[in-house]
Amino acid sequence: MNSITPANRTAIVHRMVTAEHVCPYGLKAVDLLKRKGFQVDDRHLETREETDAFKAEHGVKTTPQVFIDGTRVGGYEDLRRHFGMKVRDPKATSYRPVIALFAMTALMAMAVSQATFGTPFTGRAIEWFIAISMCALALLKLQDVESFSSMFLGYDLLAKRWVPYSYIYPFAEGAAGVLMLAGVLTWLSAPLALFIGGIGAVSVFKAVYIDKRDIKCACVGGNSRVPLGFVSLTENLMMVGMAVWMLVGHA
Repeated sequence: MNSITPANRTAIVHRMVTAEHVCPYGLKAVDLLKRKGFQVDDRHLETREETDAFKAEHGVKTTPQVFIDGTRVGGYEDLRRHFGMKVRDPKATSYRPVIALFAMTALMAMAVSQATFGTPFTGRAIEWFIAISMCALALLKLQDVESFSSMFLGYDLLAKRWVPYSYIYPFAEGAAGVLMLAGVLTWLSAPLALFIGGIGAVSVFKAVYIDKRDIKCACVGGNSRVPLGFVSLTENLMMVGMAVWMLVGHA
């Protein structure tokens, strides 16, 4: 019966460590092995020539490379698979970006409400949450307007008819969010949010629920893997609801 346990097993890690570059996946591999109870023989490849020679010797294209019990396991993701852990698929769709964004903007709104009114649970906190969310979403789009516009043109009804709208949208969303957050120029911010939110809601509803299209949403920028659907529709309906609320409140 094999009495060897991870606590007294040694794993060898060959990873690139130079003055110019320390491989992040090498660090992750060493950390993971230690957390799994292995003793780590951490071997550094200190030059590009040494790294290339190692890869040629073992017939591999990347480092780090992990060896356990004399058998090559592979790189960091191979190591995760070896331990039965999930490996991220860079092409997989995920709602994580919008969940993280809305969770953080909700906490920010509640924090402002707490600082202002002494409680995080107020009507103003809801208004701030929507306004801050609009600002954050606009910020993500404005990081790469060209990529955003390309993805946005895939489903937005107005943008398809008038391409400049795909470039204007993130600026309009950001402007409306800032004005709503400040509580000024409601005559401008509310109609603007109502306009872009209304068109966006109709566009998403048509693309997803009528045309049954399986495409990515540009809501968190042009390189997202967020599927177009309920979350995208919610973003636009939030803007519409906020706009109507403000128009009614200032009527």
